[in-house]
Amino acid sequence: MHYQDHLQVGSAQINTVLGDVDANLDTHRRHIREARARALDLLVFPELSLTGYALGPRVLDVACPRHDPRLLELARHAGDMQVIVGFVEEASPGEYYNALATLHAGEIVAIHRKLNLPTYGGLEEGKWFTHGETLTSTEVRPGWTATSLICADLWNPALVHAALLPRPSVLCAPINSASAIVSETFSNEANWALNLRFYAMTYGTPVVMANRYGPEGDHHFWGGSRILDPRGETLAEAEAGEGLIDATLSRTAIARARFELPTLRDADTPLIRRLMDGYR
Repeated sequence: MHYQDHLQVGSAQINTVLGDVDANLDTHRRHIREARARALDLLVFPELSLTGYALGPRVLDVACPRHDPRLLELARHAGDMQVIVGFVEEASPGEYYNALATLHAGEIVAIHRKLNLPTYGGLEEGKWFTHGETLTSTEVRPGWTATSLICADLWNPALVHAALLPRPSVLCAPINSASAIVSETFSNEANWALNLRFYAMTYGTPVVMANRYGPEGDHHFWGGSRILDPRGETLAEAEAGEGLIDATLSRTAIARARFELPTLRDADTPLIRRLMDGYR
């Protein structure tokens, strides 16, 4: 079977009104319309894009079930494009997840729950959310698959390794990164660029990262949304402010990068599993 060689992908760098899902839905609709006009195959919004980040106890007010009518409406707007949005999922009364909904053709095709909940610096997600327990992958087009990890998931190297072992075509990285939220001496801006380039290059896997831009309370989200090719080179990077970036990914380029640096082929997972046995 022959697969299409190119995939058009985009990252929506938006700011979110804290706790105002209706206002944020309007922002999503606007960017989805623009992305469809550009004939994108895949569009990624930031983490918690429908709710805002520093929710605290307001998690209860904005949470919704995975088949909420508002998500289904966005899925209809998505048309033939696959769209990834961030929301708070209510799985049962009192059980809430920092989650992603993957939308396509009027349906919710997948839900990913954040696995690594940070509780350091100005981050306290473990106080409000339940940990996810599974990895998530979807087919974007025949021959093209995408897997998603949310923000701090990408700071657990074992999670990234596990997510990329099935050899997805694209790694989607919705994040909410604010300046100095880890500490005054840890540069989110510089270290996110290093983190993403390392994984893209090491695993021969393009990355679509979507971050917010703008203020929320005492924090400023610095943006820097970007799309990387399978060698870790930047194909597109957002400027300061809100906007939509896009780029063309090449299946041939992914194949060549993985053939020349066969990290996944030579991962020796059984050995790694034995070496990790006994560690918590």
